[in-house]
Amino acid sequence: MSDEERRQIRPRSMTRRYRRGLILVGVLCVLATLTAATLLFQRSYTERVDRYLQALCTTLADAYARSGSGEAADLAGLAADSGVRCTLIAQDGTVLYDNETSEPLPSHADRPEFQQALAEGSGRSTRQSKTMDRETHYYALRLDTPAGVQVLRVGEEVDNIWGLSADTLPLLIGALILILLGAGLLSAWLTRLLVQPINRLAENLDTIEADVPYEELIPLARTVQTDRKLRENNETMRREFTANVSHELKTPLTSISGYAELIETGMAKSEDVPAFAARIHKEARRMIALVSDILQLSELDSTQAARGQSAPPDMAPVDLAALVKEIAQTMTVNARKAYVTLQYDAHPATVQGCRDQLVELTTNLCDNAIRYNRPGGHVDLRCGVGADGCPYLEVEDNGIGIPQDSQSRVFERFYRVDKSRSKATGGTGLGLAIVKHIALLHDARIDLQSQVGTGTTIKVTFPKKS
Repeated sequence: MSDEERRQIRPRSMTRRYRRGLILVGVLCVLATLTAATLLFQRSYTERVDRYLQALCTTLADAYARSGSGEAADLAGLAADSGVRCTLIAQDGTVLYDNETSEPLPSHADRPEFQQALAEGSGRSTRQSKTMDRETHYYALRLDTPAGVQVLRVGEEVDNIWGLSADTLPLLIGALILILLGAGLLSAWLTRLLVQPINRLAENLDTIEADVPYEELIPLARTVQTDRKLRENNETMRREFTANVSHELKTPLTSISGYAELIETGMAKSEDVPAFAARIHKEARRMIALVSDILQLSELDSTQAARGQSAPPDMAPVDLAALVKEIAQTMTVNARKAYVTLQYDAHPATVQGCRDQLVELTTNLCDNAIRYNRPGGHVDLRCGVGADGCPYLEVEDNGIGIPQDSQSRVFERFYRVDKSRSKATGGTGLGLAIVKHIALLHDARIDLQSQVGTGTTIKVTFPKKS
């Protein structure tokens, strides 16, 4: 399913889902309760029937035994008003008497209650009727009479679980209707009670974390609040970035335009044209450097945003020692122009990263250390593996240093401790911001130590190699 199709799908209503769920739970509870009650009632009822048949059969057997003849006619007088079916069976299964029919009955020798009574003295069984909603319970006793061994059996037909369910069907339907009505009203009240705090929460996003109505919504509230703050911060950064870029571009463009106009209108003296051209060239280089840094920051932002969706680009083992030597050789010319001594101490160290980005990071750190140094100063570039097994890159200088109140902001875009010096040396104010982004992409930690008039040390610590 595409993103467009997902957006077109209408979200489901939480209120309707709550109501349906509550109604369904109510109906299921009623059905479960009625089913359990019917089963328990039917079991209790059949147990009472079995006990009644046992007591009745014992009573009839005692009365029949006292007659002493063993003739079926004696049982007929006793069973006439018993209210249950009474059957007298000979030892071979022949039916001697049945109070419900005068017709000859087939042999009962295969009946389980008859066989159990002959073997154990008493027996019982239950058989389903043809209609499947009734069942017949039997109890039989073995009798030793003058006429021989006989079996007296009594039986009664009762409703089984299906018969009882059919009898209670009108009650069940009525109960379901009442439950549906009650569940509908109750669910409407409960869903309103549950959903209203959430609706109020959506109306007060500024205080969402303080007004969370349910514990389960705390993670959502925190996420919303964090997202709002992030959006506000991003918007603030965007406005500041736009203002800073406009300001930084306006100054060199104004200078270029002014000098070019003087040359174009012939107002500039011929001996001043080379100087004006040099100024134009210098401001153009400054603009090129600024645009280059902005483009690089934009690229780093895009890479960082996409990192959660894909693997970091161009990640491979990078030899920090070789990289430090290369940067030291490259930056030596700039250091000499600033009358600064550049030294390096490279111990073997390897990190997993993008070499081009690490070159940019090291170059910016060295350039900053040289730019904000003083004539006769020195810059030390070091790399190696710390006691904790983590590779590190460190740049130390004895330059002007960074005030304590500015140390937390030097990695912000366009932030400068000494603006006049930055413009004099051609700084764009984006070098340390680029360093910060590259470090984030490599999961590295930046530690800054600085003291005004003494110097600055910036250490980048990379994750331990697995």
